Amino acid sequence: MPVAGTAKSFRSLRTAHFTESVIREMSRLAIAHGAVNLAQGFPDFAAPVNLKQAAIDAINADHNQYPITWGTKPFRQAIAAKYARTYNLPVDPEREITVTCGATEGMIASLLAVTNPDDEIVVFEPYYENYHPDMLLCGATRRLVKLHAPDWTFDRDELRRAFSSRTKAIIINTPNNPTGKVFDRDELTFIASLCQEFDALAITDEIYEHIIYDGQQHIPIITLPGMRDRTILINSMSKTFSVTGWRVGWVIASPDLSNSIRKVHDFLTVGAATPLQQAGVMALNQHDEYFNGLSEEYNGRRKAAIDMLEGAGFRCFVPRGAYYVMTDISAFGAASDVQFARYMVEQIGVAGVPGSSFYHNPDSGSQQMRFCFCKKYETLQAAGAKLAHLAGLRRY
Repeated sequence: MPVAGTAKSFRSLRTAHFTESVIREMSRLAIAHGAVNLAQGFPDFAAPVNLKQAAIDAINADHNQYPITWGTKPFRQAIAAKYARTYNLPVDPEREITVTCGATEGMIASLLAVTNPDDEIVVFEPYYENYHPDMLLCGATRRLVKLHAPDWTFDRDELRRAFSSRTKAIIINTPNNPTGKVFDRDELTFIASLCQEFDALAITDEIYEHIIYDGQQHIPIITLPGMRDRTILINSMSKTFSVTGWRVGWVIASPDLSNSIRKVHDFLTVGAATPLQQAGVMALNQHDEYFNGLSEEYNGRRKAAIDMLEGAGFRCFVPRGAYYVMTDISAFGAASDVQFARYMVEQIGVAGVPGSSFYHNPDSGSQQMRFCFCKKYETLQAAGAKLAHLAGLRRY
């Protein structure tokens, strides 16, 4: 019997250290204060017309019931064809592809499928904020390796020291959120050598694969020697096709790994939306001009965002991929990034993300903020007009 006068906690220990997503919190604050939202990475412009029509057509054609748990056959075939065409990577759509409810579910399903409590997962820092809660849910332990500004390089000795006999996997997000780093072939080859030496997996988040600049090349580590059966590749339609609300992603892995991932996925969500998978067939089968054009399209927005931010007094770390800019805010004399981010959204009218949310130790990001530029030019101009009030305010 409970002792009289005591309160029983109904919260699980695994969620005791969870906090609200800072990115989503800043979006809420942007709405509350009528601020321009450069915090959350979703486009405010329309998705491709032909993609929307394909979804409408699929609904009207009654593709509205449960799909096969791991994805409709036509969509899995389109995914396989896309990787064969783009990366010369043969993938078996029957045994090696699992369609998930976005890359977010793909990541947690993969981690739950392969990790045991007290396994270690190597993660580059700064990192996308979901990775830490994912590991807490799995009972896994983080081993952090710093990416160093301004080019977000890593120390190879530090990375080697992070690997051990307890290492189950390393998470690689390339192009990277929040830094925009694109891991090159030499870096990926070194990471691959460590995975093979320590018998570890590489779990890759590649949702920005087609948004790259300055002659960079996206290289899936799964295509490197020795990595075909020890890589879990996660991707989605969200960023490439400006449909972040559709929640349609996929995981590519060897049959043995896919078998485990499919079981977890089945009991997490059963399946991704059937008509949206049907629309995805059309999207992935498009000519390469669409995919190649994304970098050029976003490069203009990148330039506009950097010009705007630097004009207001931010120091920008130029991204080589994705659609975010990490900035140094030290010129403004803010006590912390969180305090400055709130001032920005409440008084200036522009929302960004405090840099500390991407680090284990908040002090590491206390003078940084991240802004996204996947917005209409009109939106970026509106943000620029508001940021002009900061230009002469080096000490706010």
